[in-house]
Amino acid sequence: MLGHVDHGKTSLTRMLTGKWTDTHSEELKRGITIKIGYADASFYKCLKCKPAVFSAKEECPSCKSKSKLLRRVSFLDAPGHETLMTTAISASSIIDGAILVIAANEHCPQPQTAEHMSVIEILGIKNIVIIQNKVDLVSKEKAMENYKQIKNFTKGTVAQNAPVIPISANNNVNLDSVIEAIEEYVKTPKRSQAAKPLMYVTRSFDINKPGSSIESIKGGVIGGSLIQGSLKVGDTIELRPGITKKLKDSESVEPVILSVSELHCSEESVQSVGPGGLIGIGTTLDPSITKSDTLVGNLVGHPGSLPDVKSEIEVEPSLLKRTEFENVPFKPNDPVVLSVGTATTIGLVLKTKANRLYLKLKRPICASPKSKLALSRRIGQRWRLCGYGILV
Repeated sequence: MLGHVDHGKTSLTRMLTGKWTDTHSEELKRGITIKIGYADASFYKCLKCKPAVFSAKEECPSCKSKSKLLRRVSFLDAPGHETLMTTAISASSIIDGAILVIAANEHCPQPQTAEHMSVIEILGIKNIVIIQNKVDLVSKEKAMENYKQIKNFTKGTVAQNAPVIPISANNNVNLDSVIEAIEEYVKTPKRSQAAKPLMYVTRSFDINKPGSSIESIKGGVIGGSLIQGSLKVGDTIELRPGITKKLKDSESVEPVILSVSELHCSEESVQSVGPGGLIGIGTTLDPSITKSDTLVGNLVGHPGSLPDVKSEIEVEPSLLKRTEFENVPFKPNDPVVLSVGTATTIGLVLKTKANRLYLKLKRPICASPKSKLALSRRIGQRWRLCGYGILV
């Protein structure tokens, strides 16, 4: 779920899944998404109705008969606020398709609508559905004017031929058309279960409640998406770059090998998982290490199968055309925020040479050559998306 702040991404997620993904206290207080929200939904199709009715429940809302299960889909609700763009970029790195939410009662494009479209194009996401939300708040003429703005905005982009579905998320209007569009335009890609497992870590947390007895304490949990391969309970896995260890005058990051003690998918305990969707891995790690998303940005795989950990990298950059600020080439000592996979780190430009950036990273990354990185630069008091790069 991508789009400008307060355009209805979280409301649409609830409409599809029944879950309100803003659960953190600061999110509830401020009414915006700060951390990535997660929710799963089952999509059904009633074959008795003509035309067929799509829904998120087994009972057909039209004829009340039992519908056919099509598939289960995991949703990531990304923050829309510009200062949280690195979190949105992290969400985008593990998805198979994007739903771009645009409010009908505001001019299109809004700043983060444009930035999220840039993220979609940078990451090469081609399966897109556009949702025109809040049509209940405007007249038919205003909705049509906004629709024309959307088509003009997407012209020449990867979303040029994406469907535009008008809805009212707060009133559950047009849910069947949204599901039908997702089924048609965001197919489940073919993934290899035979390949070595590779998982991006998007969350890590401590599931133990305060006051738990020592005997009942469970190990830390890491969550994310398995891109390829499979995992089962009892497997030995490696976490890279790993765990940060504070030394007397500095800190180091060391890979760690651990065991899979539990696996969870859609809040159900399972013995094995394949690629696709969101999973949670119960580990033997001390829960104090995994709390508060400390391990976000790590990769998980079989020991010895993951890319090398790098603290100095070479990047081939491509800058975006930005009208809001002057997007000049980087120069030595410029700070840069880099987002690769689900990892976000700050780099300092050591030197530039023949369209190459040589960067020293504050926090090391684990990434393969030719990986795409999103680049953000400091403009005033904010980090703004300015381009992308290829890891050389």
